[in-house]
Amino acid sequence: MAVRELRHRTPLLRGLAAAVLAAGVLVASAGPGHGVGTTRLAPGTQFTPLTAAVLTEPSPVEATDGRTHLSYELITTSALSSATQLRLDRVDVQDARTHRVIGSMSGQELADAANPVGDPLPGANGYTPAPPGPTPTVIQGSQQWIIWIDLALDGDRPVPKALEHHLSGAVLTPSGPSAFEETVQTTPTARTAPLDLAPPVRPGTWYASESCCGNTHHRRGLAPINGRLDVPQRFAIDWYRVGEQGQAWEGDPTQLTSYLSYRQPVVAAAGGRVVEVQDGLPDNPPPVSPTVPPIQDTVGNHITLEVAPGRYLLYGHLHAGSLNVREGDRVETGQLLALIGNSGNSTTPHLHFQVMTTAEFFPTDSPPFTFHAFRVLGHVEPRIWDDNLGLQPTGVLPITPSPYDGRHRKQYPLDREVLKF
Repeated sequence: MAVRELRHRTPLLRGLAAAVLAAGVLVASAGPGHGVGTTRLAPGTQFTPLTAAVLTEPSPVEATDGRTHLSYELITTSALSSATQLRLDRVDVQDARTHRVIGSMSGQELADAANPVGDPLPGANGYTPAPPGPTPTVIQGSQQWIIWIDLALDGDRPVPKALEHHLSGAVLTPSGPSAFEETVQTTPTARTAPLDLAPPVRPGTWYASESCCGNTHHRRGLAPINGRLDVPQRFAIDWYRVGEQGQAWEGDPTQLTSYLSYRQPVVAAAGGRVVEVQDGLPDNPPPVSPTVPPIQDTVGNHITLEVAPGRYLLYGHLHAGSLNVREGDRVETGQLLALIGNSGNSTTPHLHFQVMTTAEFFPTDSPPFTFHAFRVLGHVEPRIWDDNLGLQPTGVLPITPSPYDGRHRKQYPLDREVLKF
């Protein structure tokens, strides 16, 4: 896609250029006969109404749909005055070497994947279905937005070594829309393969809730921690034990013991060293969401294992007094660690499990991972998760067949799949 020259940018970029000059910044000219040096601007250099940055290095992972997923975030900031709006029409993700488009968002899809920072998307902390985002996507001047990018590439399609982002739309001026295009934020993709893990729970049937890659509180949980933005749960999964009739609970949903997950064993998904242990927090009474706890108690009683350089496994919401290890202990794959509870920011008993890049949950990044082997048994279409699991008419999950039913190896389970380890 050709980038228009500055002389075609009328009120918008002339205004930006004037602002730069007014600020006393020396602007080098690319034309001949100006200045005494031979410096030339790089081709395509232009003033851009939007700046962009990514929060993580996009890390490819193969999921149960057989496709390679790249899930990450693009933060865009309008450089226009607060009185000037901008309409973002399209976001293309391109191979930075060939400039070939490998993924695009526009219209309703873009509206559903973009929101102002600090203004979460509807549905990310609520129930199914989330209402559609407003179209077109209009960004107020001086405002910062997050665009949630979830690419799914066919299995035989190579992952580019670096990505770039082509943004197009129009600045909404009093005299009418002024079109713009810009190619921004070239970023490398991760070259390190995701950790391939054993199950974090004992053999049985389990419901994988809130995993990637849709509008869930894990995937779209933007957290401002210590002065920076992170998505600390991007690939986290909440695990619920499922019975022979598809039930996650039976009896009285106000009782912890009604939930099949309660006090189920959790085990080491890889060998490693225990680097953090928190114990002593009580289980919350279900099924109403508890008061949000202090930041240090968010994941409740928990265990963190260091299993590779810069890679840690987090086991959260454990039952008080059940933790079987101490900091500094070495553990082997499959070793008993603790029992599932309902401590911390948890409404119904489940295991919060993820890979982290730091020993602490806040701040951290959340890279993907895979499991050695499992069988997909079906899928739950409605969004049933921690906050509304115990509010269902019954504890039986509405499990339906999935196109991905069957055996899987070295893949990541997608959101709301029911599987057997």
